[in-house]
Amino acid sequence: MNKKEVFSIGVMSGTSLDGVDLVYVKFEKNNYSDFKILQATTIPYSLEWKQMLQNAIHSSGKELENLNVIYGKYLGVIIHNFMSNYKIKNIDFIASHGHTILHEPEKGITLQIGSGKEIAKITKQKVVCDFRTQDVKLGGQGAPLVPIGDKLLFGKYRFCLNLGGFSNISFDKNEERIAYDICPVNIVLNFYANKIGLDYDASGKVALGGEINQQLLKKLNSLNFYKKEPPKSLGLEWVQQEVFPLINSLEKDIPSILRTFVEHIAIQISKVIVNNNSILVTGGGFFNSFLMKQIEKHSNVKIEENNKEIINYKEALVFAFLGLLKIDNQVNCFKSVTGAEKDHSSGVIFIP
Repeated sequence: MNKKEVFSIGVMSGTSLDGVDLVYVKFEKNNYSDFKILQATTIPYSLEWKQMLQNAIHSSGKELENLNVIYGKYLGVIIHNFMSNYKIKNIDFIASHGHTILHEPEKGITLQIGSGKEIAKITKQKVVCDFRTQDVKLGGQGAPLVPIGDKLLFGKYRFCLNLGGFSNISFDKNEERIAYDICPVNIVLNFYANKIGLDYDASGKVALGGEINQQLLKKLNSLNFYKKEPPKSLGLEWVQQEVFPLINSLEKDIPSILRTFVEHIAIQISKVIVNNNSILVTGGGFFNSFLMKQIEKHSNVKIEENNKEIINYKEALVFAFLGLLKIDNQVNCFKSVTGAEKDHSSGVIFIP
């Protein structure tokens, strides 16, 4: 793309099912870090869509094919409305992460639904999507993919920590980018908050009223995943198989489950960021003030407030950036991060 300025829409749906994040962003190709978010919004999922996406893990291959098309049409309409509502005319491409249904890279499996063909058809725009599959085929984890954005868009920070459905971290080590999932966050906290009629535990107020179950905390911290060396990544399957059964066998009180899990998150994150104040923290977990306080306490760090658009929309922004790199046939996936056999340019391009 031989333009100095590139305009893109980035689209992200995370495992915590908060909704679909959309950003309209301008990139300066001579200096990637000089980007500007022009518009951003989140479209919350209806209860029907939440349940459909949560239950999709149990669907047959044929059902998933159908859901891929239906969800692609859904995203296409959302993006079309976003463009219309904000009168967006100048656009070079759309980059969509889709929604992860299956992620078991050790078995060579990863699936993000949201047909790029359908999005392109509805929006009449070039679409880049399916960023993970190629990496898994090359022997990688297919995740995390955000680190190249961390390095080229937010390189002034020592650590980039995201607190979404899962926490993941990205940093330079021995002149290579290292990144991996640390532990579950909102995928667990929201699950138990839902059981008492809440979408999430705002500011950690419910957790504050609970007590730490020391036996549960010890067993959570002893899970085998935490002994593995990077590259490593987590998926809903692992939480369902390892975390939920463990919690449910040792604690019934929801506030105490939340309190214990907040402590678990803080302990796991502190192992990585201890005594370092150059940290960019993003994702919905940033707004859980009790969680942030515990992370600061265990890590002996002070985390600064940042631009709320970056906190909320960094992942959608980075997928727009990944799309730009793919269209220009530049590396957007580091082998040092995913464990793939080589650096590569991942993603599939659809033309309307």
